[in-house]
Parts: sequence; structure tokens; C-alpha cells
Amino acid sequence: MTKFGDLISVEKPVLIDFYFDWDDVDNDLETLRDVAAALGDSAKVIKIDIKKNEPLAEALRVKGNPTFMIYKNGEMKWRQTGDQDANTLIGMVQQFV
Repeated sequence: MTKFGDLISVEKPVLIDFYFDWDDVDNDLETLRDVAAALGDSAKVIKIDIKKNEPLAEALRVKGNPTFMIYKNGEMKWRQTGDQDANTLIGMVQQFV
């Protein structure tokens, strides 16, 4: 398992979706696939299950589902809780490419 610090300390932007599937429902996976396809190699897109990574979620004070964060060079650049559409996420990440 990759350490969180290693994931976020890269030069390209990293969009992270902290999520929890309450009823095993696909949680915006298609939206994230669209974002990843649009961004290509210019950014990383990662999903992190809140329940499987509780210490990390607590350390980052993730309270809502989903919570999106963008990191670049180890620094948080943007954070938003609540559903986001693909175009919004793409636009936010592109600001940090």
C-alpha cells in the first residue's frame, strides 16, 4: 500500500475523492472516470474509502461524503465536500496543471 505522503508529493496535481458507499452504490465512479480520461497524464485521480482509511480521514478532518481534495507537491490546493460534476472537477484540477 502506498503511503499518503508519497501519493500527494508529486509534481502533477492529484485529485482525491474521499468517499463511503453507504449501500454499496457506485459512488460517482463514472464521473471520476470522465475526469481521469479528460485529464490524461497531466494529473492523477484517486478514490479513498473513508471507512477503510479512518485514521487518514480523521487526520484530514474528512466529515462529509464525498470530500474532494486537490494536492500538488504535497500541498493541499483545493477542498470541497459534496457532489461535484465532472466539468467542475476537471476545471479545478486544470488550474494546477
